[in-house]
Amino acid sequence: MNLNVLENSKPHVSLLSGIAVAALLLATTSSTALAASNCIKGDRKAPYTIGWANIYSVPTWMKQTEGTITDEVAALKKEGLVKDLKITDAQGNAQTQIQQIQSMIDANVDAIIVEAGSSTALDRVISDACSKGIAVVNFDSLVDTDNLTAKINTDSNEWGQKAAQWMVDQLHGKGKIIIMNGPAGVSVSDDRRKGAQPVLDANKGLQVITETNTEYNVAPAQEAMTSLLFANPEIDGVLSLGGALSAGAVLAFDRQGRDPVPTTGENARQFLELWKQKGLKGWATMQPNWLGALSVYTAVQALQGKTVPHFVKVPLPVIDDSNIGGYLARADKFPADGYIYSDYDQALFDKLLAQ
Repeated sequence: MNLNVLENSKPHVSLLSGIAVAALLLATTSSTALAASNCIKGDRKAPYTIGWANIYSVPTWMKQTEGTITDEVAALKKEGLVKDLKITDAQGNAQTQIQQIQSMIDANVDAIIVEAGSSTALDRVISDACSKGIAVVNFDSLVDTDNLTAKINTDSNEWGQKAAQWMVDQLHGKGKIIIMNGPAGVSVSDDRRKGAQPVLDANKGLQVITETNTEYNVAPAQEAMTSLLFANPEIDGVLSLGGALSAGAVLAFDRQGRDPVPTTGENARQFLELWKQKGLKGWATMQPNWLGALSVYTAVQALQGKTVPHFVKVPLPVIDDSNIGGYLARADKFPADGYIYSDYDQALFDKLLAQ
């Protein structure tokens, strides 16, 4: 046996091994570049079909949000990136929403945008969509599972904390308040309430005399507050964790001829207008309707092989006496029972996705 031949062959074998490893790394890198975000396998091509799985469409906030989604889809269609948008409405039923999402999976849509009716019930079907290479983006009302492409939201916990702290400051740490929550079991409502609790615990002089859960509409909120006013002759503040809830509360006080009390809320047009008309002491923030449009944009970016954050945090603005006029100056551009939300564009979306 010629040992020199064996010795001379070693570099050759090493070279071949190096080439193989390099090829493997190149293939892996290429695959990663095409599938940089969770759920994405890199095998879907534009134009994409987008599914919008909504829990319910009746509240005006939802209608306005759907408007931002359809507008974003229209813009992406012009760019040749989106072909179709499929919309479902579960009418408040989480089991119906599961079935509708499953139908989207069976139809092999490219992306599913989810406004969840339950934080836990949708976990399995969302994971199933993800495993099939469907981009899943969940916004506003979030699910527990992280087996999706992205979650997009403001910090609901921070929302509750800031609202509660404002109330403490207004009442100098003493007084009787009512808390108005959105529907029980909806993550944004539950998280806002959880965020408020540490502030309330630290300020024992602030007495929560009662609290209620209602859907995010003025009429049921007004009815609920009317009942609470009859039962509670002394109320110093309303810690409302939703704009339509706040408007209903102010209207209930007004109808009973009672002076308004410090009230928190959000950017619901009716609440902001009542705030100004009644000389209310108010504080508000915003859950931007364009979270829906951002979700569509994020899904398309992911499908194109771009890396998107697993969680996109959208900063909470503050509305107070110093800037409420700016919001009301644009009120006529929004429905009377709608929300005055801030402007948005692709530059803003790119900035948020660059976090």
